Amino acid sequence: MARNRTAPEDYSRPLRRLLVWLAVLMLLGLFILWRIDSPRVERFRAALVDAVVPNFDWAMAPVTAVAGMIDDFQSYTRIYEQNQELKRELQQMKAWKEAALQLEQKNARLLDLNKVRLDPKLTYVTGVVMADSGSPFRQSVLLNVGARDGIRDGWATMDGIGLVGRISGVGPRTSRVILVTDSNSRIPVTIQPSGQKALLSGDNSPLPPLEFIEDTDEVRPGDRVVTSGDGAVFPAGLLVGQVALGTDKRLRVVLAADYQRLEFLRVLRSHELEPITDPGSLVAPPAGQPLPDGSTGAAEAAAGAPPTATEGGNVEAAGSGDAEGPVTEAGDG
Repeated sequence: MARNRTAPEDYSRPLRRLLVWLAVLMLLGLFILWRIDSPRVERFRAALVDAVVPNFDWAMAPVTAVAGMIDDFQSYTRIYEQNQELKRELQQMKAWKEAALQLEQKNARLLDLNKVRLDPKLTYVTGVVMADSGSPFRQSVLLNVGARDGIRDGWATMDGIGLVGRISGVGPRTSRVILVTDSNSRIPVTIQPSGQKALLSGDNSPLPPLEFIEDTDEVRPGDRVVTSGDGAVFPAGLLVGQVALGTDKRLRVVLAADYQRLEFLRVLRSHELEPITDPGSLVAPPAGQPLPDGSTGAAEAAAGAPPTATEGGNVEAAGSGDAEGPVTEAGDG
């Protein structure tokens, strides 16, 4: 008679079913226990938690370690981002440092230029720039000062450092300023230290060219350009800018005025020129002859005096024959 042998699976399968049912019943009991609202059950739950949870520290250790690793990784990510941000700020600080050095050098130059004093008779009126032309073919701005403030055509305007332009058109309350860069602008200038005379011609570009230079070999980039005062267009000695060599190999001027930020302009009151009312005064009188008295009293006295006979003769006083002089008869040879 053959002996029956049972496989191990015949015992393990019912055991697994039993353990599953026990786990389900235990979880169901815990669920019901946690859902019961009773003071006694509440005290029991608290006692159960105090007794069981401390013994599960070993089970929480891996979870705690993983949570710490996640926090460390997030902290490392934040540190990396902060490092990149600090690098960008360092690059910006280097740029700001270079800009600060340039401003320091510019400030030193301006302080040196401020030692140069203009004619003390030159006073000024300060105006606010209200608008500009906004056209590439016309470089001009509008000021809020006009005829009521004593502004006149042709007066020079500055931004406190360099020449900006001249007044061209005056209204009761406003005035128009033609900038140095305008194509209609022509300014006689002197190049220092060589003393060469030239004409600054606007061409609607930020760097107007120098024309009609007496000797270009005496001019170097970096030379100072000031107004010459020729033709009484502008007062002499006003700072215009510095000589530079343009891309077209022409000598141009880097303007000292900041045309990107024209907010306030000074209108210089130039010296008044005496108008010529008598064209005859342009001709000098003969040597030894006294100058005629052109006053009003002398004119009235001359008008009330009786007429006198002159070499040319007076018709009423001496007659026509005396006025015409002696006449030679035809028979007198």
